[in-house]
Amino acid sequence: MAMSGGVDSSVAAWLLREQGHDVVGVFMRHGIQAEKTSCVGGKEGSAHKQGCCSAADAEDARRVADRLGIPFYALNFEAEFSRIVDYFVDEYIVGRTPNPCVVCNTWLKFGKLFTYADGIGAEQVATGHYARLLVTGVTNPPALCRGLDASKDQSYVLFGIGRLFLPRLCLPLGAYHKGEIRRMAADLGLRVAEKRDSQEICFIPDQDHARFVRGQRDSPDTSGEIVTTDGTVVGRHDGLERFTIGQRKGLGIAFGEPRFVVRLEAETRRVVVGTREELARKELTAGEANWLIDPPSDVFRCHVKMRYRTAAFAATVEPLGGDRFHVAFDEPCYGVAPGQAAVCYQEDRVLGGGWIE
Repeated sequence: MAMSGGVDSSVAAWLLREQGHDVVGVFMRHGIQAEKTSCVGGKEGSAHKQGCCSAADAEDARRVADRLGIPFYALNFEAEFSRIVDYFVDEYIVGRTPNPCVVCNTWLKFGKLFTYADGIGAEQVATGHYARLLVTGVTNPPALCRGLDASKDQSYVLFGIGRLFLPRLCLPLGAYHKGEIRRMAADLGLRVAEKRDSQEICFIPDQDHARFVRGQRDSPDTSGEIVTTDGTVVGRHDGLERFTIGQRKGLGIAFGEPRFVVRLEAETRRVVVGTREELARKELTAGEANWLIDPPSDVFRCHVKMRYRTAAFAATVEPLGGDRFHVAFDEPCYGVAPGQAAVCYQEDRVLGGGWIE
């Protein structure tokens, strides 16, 4: 059981134990220090950090494991986690918007954790994600589906798991709503019952992405001009890493009407801004696809979700061969950002997805 020290994985561990499983709790240490104190009296002692991998989180997870009477181990993933930090920095430098949580799930939670599970003879790997696994046939892997709590559904961030791992994956919280989980934690007397959810990037304590990118290594200068879509220079910026597609605030320039970042040009180091209409896109291409069904060879209809906290949009998807696909939306969409994941759904089921190019 991957335990983060939060309420979700804590209650998931209890549910599995109650179901009769032999549960071993594990915590992934990434080795990056964060400003946060432990959960005291059900409340966090610091408002600076809402991540999921600090030393205080490890202590919270250990206390829960002790309370449940299950073994607990903290695994050192510092070397592996450095890959995620490198990915994060590299993406921002070339004008893309990274999604480290999806990458962490793919590389660590559902990569290294399965290796560790094999090493101790564990049959399954469980997490506290709000998503479901539904049986689709005797020989087919289970289907990854949205969690019943639409406001907490996390199926989007799980699209990258290898299909062959699905039969060994366990998601105890998929059929519950968040309020139910907090009530269970409170009834059990768990100190984490009212602990706030992790909503930020765990390895950036102050959430200053630009500062973090610049501090990682001798990054190239990405400062340049801010221009409108017709090429008119309207200002300067101090780094592409401060911007993402669809961003409205923090442009540092006053316009008569709202302006959004519509494009980041790594070659020219330009930030291109425009109106909401100019932000609209009706298509995208994605690569490095991971399919949780038999890889499609023909055009198909589905809904495509492009960010964790946005809706999925009706679209036609065309496989392009290899690991790439093209998406044509029925209606214009806003905030299509290279570097984010495009995940395909058929009703509640995750078909697969890829990275927006």
